[in-house]
Amino acid sequence: MLHRILQEVGLVALFHSPLDSKLLCAQRFVRLFAYGGSTLILASYLSALDISDDRIGLFMTLTLVGDVVISFLLTLFADALGRKAVLLLGSGMMCASGVVFGLCGNYWALLAAAIFGVISPNGNEIGPFRAVEESTIAHITPKENMSDIFAWYSLIGTAGTALGMMVCGWLMSILQETQNWEFVAACRVVFLLYAAVGAVKFALTMGLSSNVEADSKNKKQQQQNGNNGPSETEPLLGSNNGQNQEQEQQQDEVEIPNRRSIPFLPGVESQFIGLVTSLFLLFALDSFGSALASLSWITYYFRRKFDMSDGELGSLFSGTSIIQAISMLLASSIAKRFGNVKTMVFTHLPSSVFLALMPIPSSFPIAMIFLVGRACLQNMDVAPRSAFLASALPAEQRTAIMGTINVVKTTSSSLAPVLTGILSSRGALWVSFLAAGCLKIGYDLGMLITFGGMDKEQHKKQQAAVRDEEDQN
Repeated sequence: MLHRILQEVGLVALFHSPLDSKLLCAQRFVRLFAYGGSTLILASYLSALDISDDRIGLFMTLTLVGDVVISFLLTLFADALGRKAVLLLGSGMMCASGVVFGLCGNYWALLAAAIFGVISPNGNEIGPFRAVEESTIAHITPKENMSDIFAWYSLIGTAGTALGMMVCGWLMSILQETQNWEFVAACRVVFLLYAAVGAVKFALTMGLSSNVEADSKNKKQQQQNGNNGPSETEPLLGSNNGQNQEQEQQQDEVEIPNRRSIPFLPGVESQFIGLVTSLFLLFALDSFGSALASLSWITYYFRRKFDMSDGELGSLFSGTSIIQAISMLLASSIAKRFGNVKTMVFTHLPSSVFLALMPIPSSFPIAMIFLVGRACLQNMDVAPRSAFLASALPAEQRTAIMGTINVVKTTSSSLAPVLTGILSSRGALWVSFLAAGCLKIGYDLGMLITFGGMDKEQHKKQQAAVRDEEDQN
């Protein structure tokens, strides 16, 4: 019974996964730990430096724009440069940004560090990390375990965010209330810890093996077959050389017309162009809505409207992150029964409604109910979405496409903080929450209409595979 429970929640698959998978999950934990702590204080820190709300919004927008360019270049050529090398470079950029934020208070210096380094303005993933890590996990994980591994990859990251917020909130309270530090000085300690966490992530990345690289499988096959001669099976398959050459020529003739050029994604097969384009449009809509009411703005809103202390904010948003992490355990189990797309939509849709309603209550308990209600469902779509992308995209293009999807998402979200900053400076921050919820509802309905049929196709393939196994037995 215990084994079945552990298998259902994916712990068995995680336990038997390669060491590289565990290291990638550990990297995500420490990275999201740092993001959670910095996000809790980022907007308030900039405000304490006498930076206006509209300039804070501009700061977040330009940070996202810089991330678009850097992340796109790194993820597009990650397989060629080496996935491990890209992750190491990103960790170094994370350390540099934390040091600048911890030692400097100049707006333009902070902006440069955020643009050319790694600082999350919204508490979400930023930089090249996620696209490279998810592509690597899909590369080294069997398909039957992929959903479980992605679920724990997402859950561990959310747990890191929760812990980071709690530690940051209570550290800020201790420094200010017990040690009588000023708010700005206490914030700088947090950012120096952010740099230290980046160094820990660098060390974890160094532990990755060569199996994470894109060409590791081909190298293994070459080693097994021998580089100087044919494999043991080649004489059996190559008894008719003329016929094989003719078949290869026919395959080449068939494949060439099916390949078209997509900007920044050359060589993508024509059957995937519609899929990739739809994903670009829908994820762009969702990301724009998310950026209108990002975690930095939500914490800023609760701090101002309900006059909450740093310790109270840390406990509240750490608690919601823990709820998000626990809910992810259910996502993988639900996806196995109802499919990835339906799980994505029917868990994410109610959370979008809660987001739209969040700023309406004038009392803290009711607003907290909407916040917690959203947290219960907000991230249940993350693991099914990762598994959906990993299974739907071609393996040889997966890293580049996932990286480009993240770039599209970041690009679409880059304008939203400016709009939120303008609304906040005019006392209408609630409008951004309402608009964000409505846009995300549109994304949910679009995913269901566009990709809802994929669950049925996947179920039919699984049933056919089971029947084939039964017939062979």
